[in-house]
Amino acid sequence: MIKFTLPSSIAARPFAMPMLPARNYESAHTRFIRELKQNKPSLELEQQESRAIWWDKLPKELAEEKKRDEGRVAQPAYVYAPEP
Repeated sequence: MIKFTLPSSIAARPFAMPMLPARNYESAHTRFIRELKQNKPSLELEQQESRAIWWDKLPKELAEEKKRDEGRVAQPAYVYAPEP
């Protein structure tokens, strides 16, 4: 069995993880988003309104959409080829 020991100059130092960023570090992306929200306070409200157009649906709307989808005619895999 091989036994490994650290040199005394290294063993005396407390272990630090050099890859972790400093506590006061702020990435460019984080800074950009923070400044964008400060310069345009209505941004989050606009995002919610836009999301409501495509994603946030009421159960009634979903039922109507499902009914419309059920009435669709299936499209062939290759629309330009005549059916046999």
